[in-house]
Amino acid sequence: MSVSNLPIAVPLSWAQDDVESRCGFRGGQFTQVNNLLSFLIGAALTVAFYSALIPLHDSQFARIFRERGPTQHCTTLLTFWSLAILWLKWRKLALQRRSLAFVVVPESPDFVLSSGTVEQVFERVYATVDDPRRFLLFNRIVIALGNLRNLGRVSDVDEIFRSQGDQEASSLETSYSVVQGFVWAIPVLGFIGTVLGLSDAIGGFGSVLESAGEISEITQALKGVTAGLYTAFDTTLVALVAALVIQLLLTFLKKSEEEFLDSCADYCSRHVVGRLRVMPFERAQV
Repeated sequence: MSVSNLPIAVPLSWAQDDVESRCGFRGGQFTQVNNLLSFLIGAALTVAFYSALIPLHDSQFARIFRERGPTQHCTTLLTFWSLAILWLKWRKLALQRRSLAFVVVPESPDFVLSSGTVEQVFERVYATVDDPRRFLLFNRIVIALGNLRNLGRVSDVDEIFRSQGDQEASSLETSYSVVQGFVWAIPVLGFIGTVLGLSDAIGGFGSVLESAGEISEITQALKGVTAGLYTAFDTTLVALVAALVIQLLLTFLKKSEEEFLDSCADYCSRHVVGRLRVMPFERAQV
């Protein structure tokens, strides 16, 4: 292979640095997560968690998860699935943040950004990343400056940046919809487990009363009734704690992502919009 055909190394590579791409999955746009990969990670963590409980089978902690029925198992799976989504988003956000360290518009005081100098910026962008469309910041710049190159109107660039910012903010909200659905579903599963546990307990208590005999027999039978009560309260406890932890992590991560969007807007304002100059024919129109 000739040297000219060798791939050019770039500081930011989506194919090499994105966690989903490295795992062989199609990476989601920007910080969006591949649901299949997150499910597989969540399922693997669930299996590993229950395997770790085997040596602790006599402990109260292990019984809470192993002996409280299928709703507890579903709660555990959704919890680890949610944590997998949030972890993947955190890693993808860290990669997106790295783009802020690269200034692709020449910083020379003599450089003026216009339709005639856009190609210089594009060259610097493609020398920095392998696929600008995968990086939120560079995608903004390429779209806005592509319009400037094609139409030559400097006045449209800032408006395009604002429009892109609105679309990305909407996309941010959508990217959390799966986790937000799980935060709603996990407590519901806990309440379902509560209902099932209470139903077993009440049914068992009725059976005890029907077959009432010696006190020792009643005492022994009531032990089976209390098992239903354990299920009722343990499933709700685990579900509420899991939903609380996930909601807190989601809130902090979402705030961090919103701050990243603000940083991108500031970057575009300082390094792109601030370097634009109105062309003569635009000044004449004004």
